[in-house]
Amino acid sequence: MEHNWKMPAEWAHHERTWMAWPSAGYTLGDTDSDHQEARLAWASVANAIVRFEPVSMLCVAADLEMARQFLDPRVSLIEAQLNDAWMRDIGPTFVKSETGQLAGVNWVFNGWGAQSWASWDKDAEVAGVINSRIGVPSLESALINEGGGIHVNGAGAVLLTDTVQLGAGRNETWSREEVEQEVHQKLGTDRAIWIRRGLTRDYDEFGTRGHIDIVACFAGVNTILYHEQQNPDHPDYSVSHEVKRTLEEVGGFELIGVPAPTKLRDEEGFVDYSYINHYVINGAVILCSFDDPNDEVARGILQTVYPDREIVLVDARALFARGGGIHCITQQQPA
Repeated sequence: MEHNWKMPAEWAHHERTWMAWPSAGYTLGDTDSDHQEARLAWASVANAIVRFEPVSMLCVAADLEMARQFLDPRVSLIEAQLNDAWMRDIGPTFVKSETGQLAGVNWVFNGWGAQSWASWDKDAEVAGVINSRIGVPSLESALINEGGGIHVNGAGAVLLTDTVQLGAGRNETWSREEVEQEVHQKLGTDRAIWIRRGLTRDYDEFGTRGHIDIVACFAGVNTILYHEQQNPDHPDYSVSHEVKRTLEEVGGFELIGVPAPTKLRDEEGFVDYSYINHYVINGAVILCSFDDPNDEVARGILQTVYPDREIVLVDARALFARGGGIHCITQQQPA
């Protein structure tokens, strides 16, 4: 039987959230204090989410007992093999059929374009492992892609980035039309909106080379939130303007700028701190905070967009220092 699969919008009701416990590599860090910081960051997100919906956390066998000390007892720990902990990118992209059957798209994962520091032999299997565990079909794709590189409105539109889907190390031999055809076939979309590039820091050593989910996201069928860097001293000032222009040219959407945090730099250079990298769950929005005056500005915008959900701020600085945010470490399983 041929199904017409479709990815629901993130704000549609969830069965649960999937996450992965940081256990190795640069994500965990080199020192004991790095390890503590990473574990607290992942746990604070899981513990915020589990107040509203179930959380299933993959974890390597050696860390199961230790992870339990950080996590709310309601978080379900599942033994699995992992290289890293960015579940948005390594987990399945869940889609549903017209009859409500669930399946998981298994994109090709190759360490964000086969980056020299990344290892992904175990992470490349995670989507299949989760699909098998919950008993849903795996929809295999030949496209090198990650969940952080796509965002849908549940009504046919999908946001993509030139430097991800068409970038070096991923699908540079594919045409734009071939990428769109595969994305539409797997996600049930019919309209691709292409952003030329991502935020500046995302092209540094541990970046994803342009994931959309810190740049722009749908917040309703006809609403797009975009990262608005208002300080001309930051290189993302021009990126923000270009993104806004691109979306204006596409037309048909209400565009809402979410001001970037006022902080411009950390020890490594210009930050990519972004409130766009929030996660919409049952009854709440888990919003990145940065101990910044604009935390409350962003909270107010998200509360206006999601008036019936609680806006929960979670400090995301330790996540961004490792190359991602709250959206990057979570993956929704639709109800």
